[in-house]
Amino acid sequence: MQLVIVTGMSGAGKSRVIDNLEDIGFFCVDNMTPKLIPTFVQLLKDSAEVREKVAIVADIRLGGSFSHLFNAIEELKKMDCNYKILFIDADNEVILRRYQETRRKHPLLNYDDSHSLQEIIVKEREILKKARDIADYVIDTSLISTSQLKERVSKLFVDDISSTLKVNVVSFGFKYGAPKDSDLVFDVRCLPNPFYVPELKHHTGLEAPVRDYVMSFREAQDLEPKLLDLINYLVPLYRTEGKSQVTISVGCTGGKHRSVVFAEIIYNSIKEKGFNVSVYHRDITR
Repeated sequence: MQLVIVTGMSGAGKSRVIDNLEDIGFFCVDNMTPKLIPTFVQLLKDSAEVREKVAIVADIRLGGSFSHLFNAIEELKKMDCNYKILFIDADNEVILRRYQETRRKHPLLNYDDSHSLQEIIVKEREILKKARDIADYVIDTSLISTSQLKERVSKLFVDDISSTLKVNVVSFGFKYGAPKDSDLVFDVRCLPNPFYVPELKHHTGLEAPVRDYVMSFREAQDLEPKLLDLINYLVPLYRTEGKSQVTISVGCTGGKHRSVVFAEIIYNSIKEKGFNVSVYHRDITR
């Protein structure tokens, strides 16, 4: 089991990091009392349900019990647990500005309301200094965007960065409506329709005769490289921008012939590039 203990400064972006970790397959638990961490890890190891990736957040919201984190870490070492500590940081001025903008209450103010926010941030940094010193990874979010943060997290904990983006390819029929979750929609009704060929009418684009018929036309042959070139250019951009999922929809009139052929072509092309991709023919049986 791969265990990541996430800690760091309040307002530095730990919640976003947890979202990023969940996107790449981590089972995440927020705000766990450190004393419980070894017991929780052992329960996971003993469970019939395998958890290969687990992330636990432990931070200053726990008050004085946060100091037990270091004892918990020693227990994890004795358990021969494969763990890493990820510390999320940001400049004091940046954290102060974020709290001023969001008007959220700093968690330490629940225990000490006799100091200013600026003084509280300095105090928190002092409390967390030891955790930062022993951290395996430190990410400073002061000057990075949401998408850059996601990329940083992915590069730390994913062997294949391409797997951080899930691509869904969907074929559909326009007469039933386009999928509402589409990010990209392509219309292939401009191509000759096998529906009007009696021996092909009741077959689908998954079958060779229909596929061969559609691709026998110059229009389809010219469209294929142009379409794939555009998609292969766009998909990595979605990943760079921090998207966790992209849906590419291909439509024809009924969603049974032309759209199926091209959805399969797009699916195979994206799969060859190493992305996590699936294909679904929504209206093929209608």
